[in-house]
Amino acid sequence: MDKYVHEAYTITKFFPKEEMYGSISQLRRSALSVVLNYIEGYSRRRKKVQLQFYEISYGSLGESEYLCYFALSENWINSEQYNKLIKMSDEIGKMLWSEITSVERSIEKGYK
Repeated sequence: MDKYVHEAYTITKFFPKEEMYGSISQLRRSALSVVLNYIEGYSRRRKKVQLQFYEISYGSLGESEYLCYFALSENWINSEQYNKLIKMSDEIGKMLWSEITSVERSIEKGYK
């Protein structure tokens, strides 16, 4: 996850300056939100609270993926940069989905 955030920050350095408060800010915040919400969920004891933070993290991942696609379509990044980010995102998404389903199973079994 950490590499994903750093890569998002790196590519946004080359976005148009007029996007400072738009796409640059949004991509950086959504990529960082993936990690921060995961960490916050992991540090919570109650399974339902963990699940909530993991789902927020997963949603932020989807948001950042779209912003990467948008950057590609606007020619702010090239296909190599895009593919690198999407590969990382896919790996993070699989990990998060595994965590989400694991916590959901725990909740179904009656763990708080």
